[in-house]
Formats: sequence, C-alpha cells, structure tokens
Amino acid sequence: MTPEETRARLLYRDGLMLILDKPAGIAVHKGPKGGQSLEDDFDALRFGLPRKPALAHRLDRETAGCLVLGRHHKALEKLGLLFKQGKIGKTYWAIVEGGPDAQQGLIDLPLGRLDATRGWWMKADPAGLPSQTRWTIAGRGEIDGRAIAWLELEPLTGRTHQLRVHCAAQGWPILGDSVYGTAPRGNISQSAPGLQLLARRVSVPLAKTGPPIVVEAPAPAHMLRALEICGFAGDPPRAILEPGAAAEV
Repeated sequence: MTPEETRARLLYRDGLMLILDKPAGIAVHKGPKGGQSLEDDFDALRFGLPRKPALAHRLDRETAGCLVLGRHHKALEKLGLLFKQGKIGKTYWAIVEGGPDAQQGLIDLPLGRLDATRGWWMKADPAGLPSQTRWTIAGRGEIDGRAIAWLELEPLTGRTHQLRVHCAAQGWPILGDSVYGTAPRGNISQSAPGLQLLARRVSVPLAKTGPPIVVEAPAPAHMLRALEICGFAGDPPRAILEPGAAAEV
C-alpha cells in the first residue's frame, strides 16, 4: 500500500496506540519464506516518532479488521501485558455455513497443534490447551441455496486459529475457510468469497480510571453480500484520520 492508503486505514490514534483496519489477504509480518507483509507499510504510521510502530498482537493473513499497534517500547510492553492477561476485549464477526440451532452459547474445546508438518494448523485435542469461545447469532439467511448464519464471536482465550477450529468442530465452518472449512485450496477463483471473518471490535483499557477505548472496523467488501443477506444494514460513514496533530483521538 502507499503511505496514503496505509494512513487511510487508521481507525484510532493516540500517544501510545494505533488501531489499523487490516485488509484481508495480507500477512501482518514476514513468515519464514519472506514475502510482502503489512509491517512493510508501518513507516507511514510514525507520525513524528523516531521509530515506526510495531504489532501488539497478530491476525491471520485471511482475517480483516482491528489490528492493534504499539507506538513505542513502553506502549508495547503495556499492551502485551493487557493481551496476556486477557483484559483486551475482542469481538469478531463470522459468516458460517449452516449455523447453530440456539441463539447463543459457549464452545469449550481444548486445542492442540495438528502436527509438526502443518505449521500453525490446529485441531480439537482433549490434551490441548483450554480454549473457549462465546457466540451469539446476529442474523440468518441463505446464499446460493445454502443456509448461513452471521455470528458474533468473543474468544475468551487466544489460541491460534481458535475461532476457525471451534466453528468447524461444531459443524458450522466459517464460509471461505480453505483450511478448516469447505472452501477449495490452491488456486482460488476471483469469485470465491474469501474467509468471512472480521475482527470487528477491540476494547482496550489503557487508562487506570475511565472507560476502555472501544474501536470498530467496518465490514469489508468481500463480506458485505453475506452480511446483508443476514440482515446487516451497513456501517455509517467514518472520518479518515489525517496525519496532523488534530488526528489525535
């Protein structure tokens, strides 16, 4: 992305933290094989500081939405501790195939590594790490003759691929998931929907007193059709933060 395009995706900015609207389909950092990553564009987000910001957590390559960055070392330490302690609230939107019969529930299913050859791929494993996801139905619909559901997901733990594995294990995989769901792997056509998973909202308790900072990412274009079928009325227009001092939120 150009510096202008990167700054246009900024959802929140203060002296400690930036929250970026991560696009789907790009890794947040370079993997073992290298390649393009979102970190390549962070120099555009310095806003006068001597160093560029750094990742406070991770999102999957295929996942869109709220990505938290720390602006300097002390900020990263503080944010890292909040994430580790589970004090940062995270809410995701997902479009799933089929969907649960109930309106809300809790998935309590330990997760472990699939095997040493599959990198970060995970599986349900009774001997794995405790993993919990709270879910609520936000809407239902039908797409291309198949029932779908719009879920609001709240991960109570932060395991790799947790939401994707949990949904698939319940029999309602996330639409567009080519690892744990039914989407084709390899050369996916341009008409394929892509992973229907959005990091919709984060709630960050930065101040010792006062309310947490709550930021929402807009629904991405590749999820709009399915969301609208399930009753989503659209996001209101949002202001784009400018690079000047007035951009402090």
